Amino acid sequence: MEPVSMIIAALGAGAIAATKDTAGTAVKDAYQGLKTLIKKRFESEPKAQMVLEEHETDPETYEAPLKKKLAEAGADKDAEIIKLAQELLKQLKPEESAVGKYNTVFQGEVKGIQVGDRNTQENKFG
Repeated sequence: MEPVSMIIAALGAGAIAATKDTAGTAVKDAYQGLKTLIKKRFESEPKAQMVLEEHETDPETYEAPLKKKLAEAGADKDAEIIKLAQELLKQLKPEESAVGKYNTVFQGEVKGIQVGDRNTQENKFG
């Protein structure tokens, strides 16, 4: 999962979990920590802060604008934000973050990578 999508997934899952009584303090703290780091990135961008807050209550409507704002702010290249997003997702969905099963994060330019089970590549020229 590319970093911006992972951050969005963590924010969405964290927002849902944080409203439930069953969510532990570790989950709530991780979610608030992630939001705080992102808000710092958005300090000089009030519209981005508003999009982040609105995403919490209406993720479908605000997912695309938030993705754009995260990318513009460089959040997808911030190791601390990425790490917190990964940790939050691991707490919320431990079965999906099992070691060795698609825990791939790319930073910078990547060419020619395949991730998944039984990937093959066929080049047909001519």
